[in-house]
Amino acid sequence: MESGPSPPERPGDEPGGGWLPPEPPPGPSPPAAPPTQGPESPPRPPGSPPYTGPVPPGGWTQPPPRPPAVFAGVALAGWWSRVGATLLDILVVWAAIAILVAPGGIILGVGPTALGIVLLSVGGLAAFLLGLLYSPYLMQRAGPRNGQTLGKQWVGIRVVRDTGEPFGWAWAFLRELVIKGLLFWSVGGFFAYIPTLLDCLWPLWDDQNRALHDMVASTHVVRA
Repeated sequence: MESGPSPPERPGDEPGGGWLPPEPPPGPSPPAAPPTQGPESPPRPPGSPPYTGPVPPGGWTQPPPRPPAVFAGVALAGWWSRVGATLLDILVVWAAIAILVAPGGIILGVGPTALGIVLLSVGGLAAFLLGLLYSPYLMQRAGPRNGQTLGKQWVGIRVVRDTGEPFGWAWAFLRELVIKGLLFWSVGGFFAYIPTLLDCLWPLWDDQNRALHDMVASTHVVRA
């Protein structure tokens, strides 16, 4: 049986080889594809300044480092430095109270005498005033120590008002006694100290490292 006519040969057909695509017609070559744009920097957290550092080769594989938060051009204090300053202030106050009430307590431990009662009463009153005036008195000092207690001074931080004005007696009392002491510690005790705990932990996730009492008092804690 005779086979039908063979199909016409296509350009590039060769015996024993595969088909090769035809060569492109002569003329200007098509424009090259534009280069692929490199990966952009990941989005920045809300409220943080734009990142201006170098971009690693090949683009970002993880978010760029967060620049240190600042307030009025000064770096904000970290959470651990605030905790350390608070603990140091507590130690200072309790050590002073122990010294003030110890003489009367020792005398009354030997025997109930009028001298022991007087010394214990005077020491107790002095301890009460110390606990009441310790932070406001130190924070209202003029000069570079304004806004600092002894604990804050030792760890190198200070409290500043958002308005830029220095601390006076009134604002120091408002922040330290009314807001921190009365609102978050005394009143917070009626709510299982949940407001107190939130106030202490709030700087961990706030973009300005503020505690709740800082927001109420319009203050920031910065490095000294």
